[in-house]
Amino acid sequence: MNKYLQDFIQYLEIEKNYSLYTIDNYHLDLEEFYQFLEENRINNLEQVDYKILRKYLNFMDEHKYSTKTISRKLSSLRTFFKFLIKRGVIEDNPMILISNPKDVKRLPKYLNYGEIERILELPDQSTTLGLRNACILEMLYSTGIRVSELVSIKIKDIDFYNKKIIILGKGNKERIVLFGDRCEDLLQRYIKESRTLLDKKRSEYLFLNNLGHVISVRGVESVIEKIEKEAYLKFSISPHVFRHTFATHMLDNGADLNSVKELLGHENLNTTAIYTHVSNERLRKVYLDCHPRAREK
Repeated sequence: MNKYLQDFIQYLEIEKNYSLYTIDNYHLDLEEFYQFLEENRINNLEQVDYKILRKYLNFMDEHKYSTKTISRKLSSLRTFFKFLIKRGVIEDNPMILISNPKDVKRLPKYLNYGEIERILELPDQSTTLGLRNACILEMLYSTGIRVSELVSIKIKDIDFYNKKIIILGKGNKERIVLFGDRCEDLLQRYIKESRTLLDKKRSEYLFLNNLGHVISVRGVESVIEKIEKEAYLKFSISPHVFRHTFATHMLDNGADLNSVKELLGHENLNTTAIYTHVSNERLRKVYLDCHPRAREK
């Protein structure tokens, strides 16, 4: 069975031209599924049927996987089994009768203005890595890009004159994001003062680790985990919280939904629309807190 998994990964890389980050996620999802099959003594992909898949769904449910994670893993399986049908490995697709769990709509977490300002000021900019970390945090908040997009930025992608960056997003689609004066100042300082010391391998990438290699997604997550502990926040944060914060603050300050959609690289306006609910909830709280006729008796 492993041969088909290897063929599938090559198919994603060569024919579909997916990013390494996306391919890694597919690989991890399918390796976990393979492990489940092995534990259930399934050694042939033709043995995988509706009952086995339902059992796998129960397995994920018992292990408290979120609906979002389950949906992603099912999506990986759908793509994999379609590939197997296309290559003639199996005749029937067992995923046809499997549907995603109903998603519980949750408003995205975001930082208020005081919290984001405090976080952006926490890294010690007098040190090599501290200046790099400050630049990473500022870039995430100023542009709203995904962490996978951040680590893929190359020096040549940045247009300092027009303050814009070419981003390679999901599905290898290019888009332009913009940055302001404060982000430009940190970028210039990082490149001149820190990156020159970190660049031991003559890398083309913008953000490097202490060994001179391009920083990984996990490396950025570690930076944010450290900052989170220092900031004493009420909830845990991830790189994606900076993206949520960017979108929410843009809408709060008068940006139109279509512009935010383009900057975030969303294909569907409905994906961006969730941030209007965040803004509406904030306005509702302000109204209830401040209007004398809105307060409870």
